Amino acid sequence: MTTTERDRLQIHVRWMIRRDMAEVLEIEQEAFEFPWSDDDFTRCMRQRNCIGMVAEIADSIVAFMIYELHRSRLHVLNFAVRRSHRRLGIGTQMMDKLVAKLSPERRDRIVLEVRERNLPAQLFFRSLGYRATSVLKDFYQDTTEDAYLMQFALPESGADQPVLRRLAG
Repeated sequence: MTTTERDRLQIHVRWMIRRDMAEVLEIEQEAFEFPWSDDDFTRCMRQRNCIGMVAEIADSIVAFMIYELHRSRLHVLNFAVRRSHRRLGIGTQMMDKLVAKLSPERRDRIVLEVRERNLPAQLFFRSLGYRATSVLKDFYQDTTEDAYLMQFALPESGADQPVLRRLAG
């Protein structure tokens, strides 16, 4: 696909709803060796701080993201793009939406875990400015595989800014 064709893709990112689950589960099964089940998604989405987003093209879901809201951060729990739609900027557009929710006053970073063997995901997140901050030993329940904890942080606010002080009087 050329750059102009990619620019013409009409990608709509919206909140996930229950009737999206069949397509989300298809993407999940295709993307992961150890996929989440319908019950895993349901259990997660019932939590008050858990949010789902989908990306659709022509009424077909091509990507999804599940994340949690915490006091000072957003935590991506699950994220996948349909294999046929990878490298078209869809994942980047979804992650950009998440970054837009950050603010220096409240949630100033995004964290996520990536399997040690999942080099494409590591490279994708690194290209967006995420950095591996630690190794989580034996992280997954389904294997003894380690995970990398990756983090995206807003640039330090005020580091380059002059300090404004209020003088007495």
